[in-house]
Amino acid sequence: MALFLVCRDTTLDADEAWRRLTLWERHADVVPLTRVRVVTLPPRGAGTVFVARTGVGPVAFDDRMEVVVWRPPRDRTPGLCRLVKRGGLVVGWAEIEVRPTAGGGSQVLWREELGVRGVPRVFDPVLGRAGRWMFGRAVDQLLAHP
Repeated sequence: MALFLVCRDTTLDADEAWRRLTLWERHADVVPLTRVRVVTLPPRGAGTVFVARTGVGPVAFDDRMEVVVWRPPRDRTPGLCRLVKRGGLVVGWAEIEVRPTAGGGSQVLWREELGVRGVPRVFDPVLGRAGRWMFGRAVDQLLAHP
């Protein structure tokens, strides 16, 4: 599996950065050819399950994810959300950490271990570069737009 990290500094306070990054349906706005459906009822937190369906027509796959850790930022304490991929094709986990910074902004760390069933480990470097680019772009867009 490929492990990668995306790190971004933003002028948004930690609460607003957290809100923008954890509105799961919004991810469909920034990931091409993807729709997101939250399966569980609100409130959101640990136990929330959502499915990102990527592709066109019959050439598509589901990336089913479950939130297993949900600790929003509070006071000066960083927030942490951990997702575990529960789908049949895409495997691994992702962590979204939002740290308050001096001056009122925040820092976002997106860590992910990503694998695709049936794809040999020799392709992990390519998968890691592609994941870092795609999720870096997604984080930038999610933070830029309310």
